[in-house]
Amino acid sequence: MKLEPYWLATAPRFGAGATGPLAGIVDVAIVGGGFTGLSAALALAKSGASVAVLEAGRVIGEASGRNGGHCNNGLAHDLGGLAASLGQDRAVALYRAFDDAVAQVERLVASEAIDCDFIRTGKIKLAAKPEHFAKLQKSAELLSRTVEPDLTVVRPEEIRREIGSDGFHGGLVFPRSAHMHMGRFGVGLADAAARRGASIYENAAVTELHRLNARAHRVVTSRGEIEAGQVLLATGASRQGPFAWLRRRIVPVGSFIIATAPLSAELAASILPMRRTATTTKNIGNYFRLTPDNRLIFGGRARFALSSPKSDAKSGAILQARMLELFPQLSGVRIDYCWGGLVDMTSDRLPRAGERDGVFYALGYSGHGTQMSVHMGQIMARVMGGDVNANPLAGLAWPAVPGHFGPPWFLPFVGAYYRYQDWRH
Repeated sequence: MKLEPYWLATAPRFGAGATGPLAGIVDVAIVGGGFTGLSAALALAKSGASVAVLEAGRVIGEASGRNGGHCNNGLAHDLGGLAASLGQDRAVALYRAFDDAVAQVERLVASEAIDCDFIRTGKIKLAAKPEHFAKLQKSAELLSRTVEPDLTVVRPEEIRREIGSDGFHGGLVFPRSAHMHMGRFGVGLADAAARRGASIYENAAVTELHRLNARAHRVVTSRGEIEAGQVLLATGASRQGPFAWLRRRIVPVGSFIIATAPLSAELAASILPMRRTATTTKNIGNYFRLTPDNRLIFGGRARFALSSPKSDAKSGAILQARMLELFPQLSGVRIDYCWGGLVDMTSDRLPRAGERDGVFYALGYSGHGTQMSVHMGQIMARVMGGDVNANPLAGLAWPAVPGHFGPPWFLPFVGAYYRYQDWRH
């Protein structure tokens, strides 16, 4: 078993990175070479701006290349609950932004000819307990009236047409969701940005950021320094760099994933005959999908811990046990890959994007980053170009997480709380 992301291990390395030391003046410096930063770099370079992407490690080496491979529409929230807190119009607008995000990924795949197996398979949300199905039905009534007219309710007695497991009690199918190969998409996005003239610097960790005046910033990195007219922070849950204000508002939460060896066509069909992306209704639930070569990619929180080789291996064993509990037909199937990553979680699980003290930012995707990171990269390019009304996340309050000043010491307590909620409800 390899302790590395399947997506990175099976994608080509980005080969068009900038060489030599960092120096000079650019229109825009982007901190972070994940989907947000690369998407913004592509859009800005296409508009004629000079762009430098500053990545501490390798392109898409963190969350963008360490996820479960889903590109799903829909919010992490119950739409009715979100409407109660933000108002119906704002809640619906946010839901539709997530729809737009999947469409944005699809457009970029087509326009830049990125070979990444993008396909609109649909997503099924699976009721992990009998009582959860009633909640899904109630949610479906509102969704169907407002934002998901093609939603399908799968009753408990019909669930076997969607999934080969006795562990679920009905579900909802969201037909606009998709999946793709994250590594090949990310490298393709980086190649597209570089083709349009963006300079992408790997191994260029930002160590200092200074605002010189209203139109200039000095950005110091491990490869030199640069002056930029504008700066976009696309750092996700990164714990590096001089970004304490953001880190007080982002909780890095570990998410862990395993990938099986390729399954036979018959065995794959016995698990997910419709080949959808799948998520479950528990707070500490699971998410899974099949790849084109019939590997099962199976993920979840597993443990409320941060990612490291030792932590990933422990979490992988928990995930494998859960996978076999749901799909006993996989007994004896080899696990080829096991990895972890950090989800940039906000306290309300809504992403944030905007501008503070002359510096722009987009992050906090809270487990829905594939589509929203790509979308918000494009959106922030428009905002930085003067279209101030383009941002669908504008105006969301973003207070600091109480007691959060560094490492998330409270994660074990959060995990215990959610386990209790899953046991109780």
